[in-house]
Amino acid sequence: MSSTLSTIDEPVPHHSGIAWKLSLWWMILRTALEERFVYRGDFVLGTLMRFLPIITQVFLWSAVFDAIGQVEGEKAAEIGGYQFPDMVAYYLLTMIARAFSSMPSLASGISQQVRDGEIKRYMIQPIDFIGFLLLTRVAHKLAYYTIAILPFALVFYLCREYFVDGWPPLNVFFSFCASLVMGFLIGFFFEALIGMIGFWFLEVSSLLFVMMLFSFFLSGHMFPLTMLPDGVEGLVNFLPFKYLAYFPAAVFLGKVPEEELPMELAVEAAWLVFFVVACRVAYARGVRRYSGFGG
Repeated sequence: MSSTLSTIDEPVPHHSGIAWKLSLWWMILRTALEERFVYRGDFVLGTLMRFLPIITQVFLWSAVFDAIGQVEGEKAAEIGGYQFPDMVAYYLLTMIARAFSSMPSLASGISQQVRDGEIKRYMIQPIDFIGFLLLTRVAHKLAYYTIAILPFALVFYLCREYFVDGWPPLNVFFSFCASLVMGFLIGFFFEALIGMIGFWFLEVSSLLFVMMLFSFFLSGHMFPLTMLPDGVEGLVNFLPFKYLAYFPAAVFLGKVPEEELPMELAVEAAWLVFFVVACRVAYARGVRRYSGFGG
């Protein structure tokens, strides 16, 4: 009896502190990486298939510029400040930017976990739900680029003649890298925020479809935003979509004046902070109104 009381009186180990959190995050990241590589054959095939649209895009833009050149002359074959080599280089760079910022099934997955009640396990475990999702996405990107690095290098080597200005200056290249990282985080917290709306409406597929439609056309994924009419371009520049694809590519190609780069990066950082705060607030308020029974 005394032994039992002694056991009960012992303090329960309290897992906290930076070291414990780092260990937890590393375990989640490692587990997510291992999960990604379980079906590595399917993952490799799916990754390589994403390179096929490059060929169709090159042929498409080649036909467009040839048609314009036949009508207006070769020197006039420019659209929105982009000549044919710039356009191909732009499309290759937006492919990288979209690979960073796209978050397939994130929002729908969150709303489904809310709807099915699976989310309650994160409420009783010492794991931050948003942090867990972020680490799994980081693992997905690491796995993706581990496999895609060689195909990317081969494609860029074969298309090197389209980068007529070569590599940008070092400060511009660092700005390009920073815009990619912030684009990844904006894409994550933006979609996570849409998923959090599932606490109120349960089904967010229609809202997600509308937002993805806006993102598809206004992110610059299909064409440079400078091709839009002046009034529309000015409005689109106030929105966060351009940081998902257009902005990193424009930075690399020198389409953003260097004196404007710090301000543009600051605006991108401000959008990132906005989405982080909005996502956190939505999750906190959503958990407060959530009710789970059974299970």
